[in-house]
Amino acid sequence: MANDASTVFDVVILGGGSGGYAAALRAAQLGLQVALIEKGELGGTCLHRGCIPTKALLHAAEVADETREAAQFGVKATFEGIDLPGVHKYKDDVIGGLYKGLQGLVASRKITYVTGEGRLSSPTSVDVNGQRYEGRHIVLATGSVPKSLPGLTIDGNRVISSDHALKLDYIPKSAVILGGGVIGVEFASVWKSFGVDVTIVEALPHLVPLEDEGSSKLLERAFRKRGIKFELKARFSGVEYTESGVRVSTENGKQIDADVLLVAIGRGPVSQGLGYEESGIAMDRGYVLVDEYMRTNVPTVSAVGDLVPTLQLAHVGFAEGILVAERLAGLQVVPIDYDGVPRVTYCNPEVASVGISEAKAKEIYGAEKVKVAKFNLAGNGKSKILKTAGEIKLVQVEDGAVVGVHMVGARMGEQVGEAQLIYNWEALPAEVAQLIHAHPTQSEALGEAHLALAGKPLHNHD
Repeated sequence: MANDASTVFDVVILGGGSGGYAAALRAAQLGLQVALIEKGELGGTCLHRGCIPTKALLHAAEVADETREAAQFGVKATFEGIDLPGVHKYKDDVIGGLYKGLQGLVASRKITYVTGEGRLSSPTSVDVNGQRYEGRHIVLATGSVPKSLPGLTIDGNRVISSDHALKLDYIPKSAVILGGGVIGVEFASVWKSFGVDVTIVEALPHLVPLEDEGSSKLLERAFRKRGIKFELKARFSGVEYTESGVRVSTENGKQIDADVLLVAIGRGPVSQGLGYEESGIAMDRGYVLVDEYMRTNVPTVSAVGDLVPTLQLAHVGFAEGILVAERLAGLQVVPIDYDGVPRVTYCNPEVASVGISEAKAKEIYGAEKVKVAKFNLAGNGKSKILKTAGEIKLVQVEDGAVVGVHMVGARMGEQVGEAQLIYNWEALPAEVAQLIHAHPTQSEALGEAHLALAGKPLHNHD
């Protein structure tokens, strides 16, 4: 194969999703010569099939709920239903605008952008479209796809993945969602707002099982109030087609009929058949193994994003891509503290967190050294105005820093930025308690929780 360039690139990046394009943009900014290879659309899952389209649907769902409930705010409004083509146009317009802007960014940085399915042909080269792109360093960023279970076939019709759910041209009357993690509860929230009868089937004891147990219980309470059904500790045993839909069975003998089954059990890495093993790259269950600097066991190859076994979040991909680019450019870099990454589930109500859970803190530091403070949003003026319920929970090591912030309620995703600073700067409760939060805002609730932890609660009830 002929090299497409007259010189060897400094960096060849396989995959143009969050991790890949972040690495490309930062590397080019630092003066490196970059080739970026993507078989689909620049922006990858996050922009086209993940973060952005799902949050657009969630906002449309929020508008639908607010229209239905307008009377409680003294506003006369009539809800006439969901115009699904209109929802898709709104969603696609958001994606289209961001996609165009991202294409412009890549072009402006003079990155060699190649459309095609690439394959690692050696530790210093990638083959695509009959051409070989040589690089002093290779960055693997081929992302992930929706997973299924052995024997469970996703047909795109009655048994669907999140990719299919984003493009459905009708609103089902009923749906079973297999998996109560982030993807499952977000779609449950959207579909319930759109008028779907939703049941979540989750094998573990709680929804959003990676969150603090207190947050999970608050979400479960809110979902019950919304009429979203869920079966916990219920392992999936099979699905069969019925005359009009599907019948889902669980190992405890439960059967649930619905129009569709959404399989939302997580995402798996895209790595098979791409030449990784042949180049000697260490892998585990399809994931590429890396150290804290995102280096593989092959000196010329790094990997980032959903392809590696770190948090599957777009902003983690951005950070990993930037870290690799800066390391390759010779800058000093600091490994990512994954506990310090903000995590948000954008259902209604939202679940947001940073740091470690109460249970994890007790495991690490000992139960006797862990202090917890909670502030109920019922005592927060802005939350009252918004008619949202929930709580902010702080986890502190005795006489030390706050090591966990866990929040449930409307717009809590917008509060997690300050929570991230509190955790990552190892703030003491007394230090945060000195900060004055604007009134009336929901950020006050975070301040009130720290006042309580500092021993001087204001609006907290004893």
